[in-house]
Amino acid sequence: MPKTALKTTTAAITCLLLSGCAAGAGLLGGGGDYDINQVPEPISAEDRAQGAEYHPKLLAEFGGEYTGPGGAYVERVGKNIAAQSGLANGRDAYTVTLLNSSINNAFAIPGGYVYTTRQLVALMDNEAELAGVLGHEVGHVAARHAERRQAEAQRNSILGTVGAILSSVFLGGSGLGDTLARGLLQGSQLLTLSYSRGQELEADKLGALYLNRAGYDERAMATVLSSLAAQNALDARMMGRGETRVPEWASTHPDPASRVQEALAEAQKYDVGGITARDQFLTNIDGMLYGDDPRQGIVENGTFIHPDLKLAFRAPQGFYLVNGTRAVSIGGQSGQGQFTMAPYNGDLDRYVRSVFAGLSDQQQIQPSSVQRTTVNGIPAAYGVARVNTGNGQVDATVFAYEFSNGQAFHFLTVTQAGNAGVFNSMYESMRRISDSEAANVRPRKVDIYTVRSGDTVRSIASRMSYSNYQLERFLVLNDLEANANLRAGDKVKLVTY
Repeated sequence: MPKTALKTTTAAITCLLLSGCAAGAGLLGGGGDYDINQVPEPISAEDRAQGAEYHPKLLAEFGGEYTGPGGAYVERVGKNIAAQSGLANGRDAYTVTLLNSSINNAFAIPGGYVYTTRQLVALMDNEAELAGVLGHEVGHVAARHAERRQAEAQRNSILGTVGAILSSVFLGGSGLGDTLARGLLQGSQLLTLSYSRGQELEADKLGALYLNRAGYDERAMATVLSSLAAQNALDARMMGRGETRVPEWASTHPDPASRVQEALAEAQKYDVGGITARDQFLTNIDGMLYGDDPRQGIVENGTFIHPDLKLAFRAPQGFYLVNGTRAVSIGGQSGQGQFTMAPYNGDLDRYVRSVFAGLSDQQQIQPSSVQRTTVNGIPAAYGVARVNTGNGQVDATVFAYEFSNGQAFHFLTVTQAGNAGVFNSMYESMRRISDSEAANVRPRKVDIYTVRSGDTVRSIASRMSYSNYQLERFLVLNDLEANANLRAGDKVKLVTY
């Protein structure tokens, strides 16, 4: 999360434009009726104008563009695969951007704008997988999936469905759920309005077709989906297994494992045996930033630390933290929340009430009182409001802190009525950090390591710059089994400082 004050991202942008690649039933259904061999329609002037308008806003929402050799490489591969779409001047018709985000994701918006995050790129094993993911997104644009989805939404009068669905899932349609859903969307950088399953499979087929035309191994789409499924499973395990895993409705790619076999079957339709260009890929991602960007703060073993803002806090036991460009999301079985900031005029009580006032357009939400306190020497204020929802009553809490630099930050949390205290330990953990502690927050990077004689999977994994799950992280990052035999001269990915 940045040092500057947050600006609300409109739900309309999210609902109408962001094309999150989430497999599953889809919110709107339909799709799957596009002839993958047909020449795609030219990108309309209207779509280009729409994409150009929202492109800078998406860059701000997703940590900005990741530039340098890695960014130029992703753009080059993306434009090359876009040329296989059959669209006239396809190479130049698409804008391909590598995003400075630690979320595993890729998506597209109308106008030929295609995005992938550096975190997802780091998970890939070769250039064919990168081309497959970008080709999948190009396929969404070529098949005009976003436009067809928008039209379907308008016919069914369900524009703005994301907030309503999340509100229903978590808070029973209180209006408060819509606000928290938007916050979670911003904080986690999650894309919640999915394509239909038919459209996802359609884009997978187009991705395989483009791989074939470009001379890549068509199985790459299946292998990258398999790696993503393994990463999702590991993330759930590291977040506390079962109960505290990221809920499916808030996942960027729910259940990619379900598409692996279908992607493999699609690849078998071609004369499989194209290139993977693994060495070229590894050379171009060597040194790429991995995980959280310290300029946006980092999450480390359940603690959020921001070296520029000089603050830190810890999640309650059994909860997970997901860092984003605009907020930090807090999730668990017994509550949800976010940590963020808003404009501050020096009156902490008014600040708390203003956050409550912005929670719902459907009902007035205000705490019965605002209490003042001090947390580890930091002036603070908080209030709790009981809110009636379709699923009963919930407690919304705003807990705000005043820092000496003239900024205020706050938690917004929601629990079932009477259970607001589950977050008390987190509120009380807020503290200032010293200059030396801030200086110790270092960025991680992808490091390409050449295996030496005598190295084993476990000995190399011990080089990973983590205090836990070193072996598991290494195996998923490299698509390896624990009993894999590595030979001297092989190249593998490490995460180091």
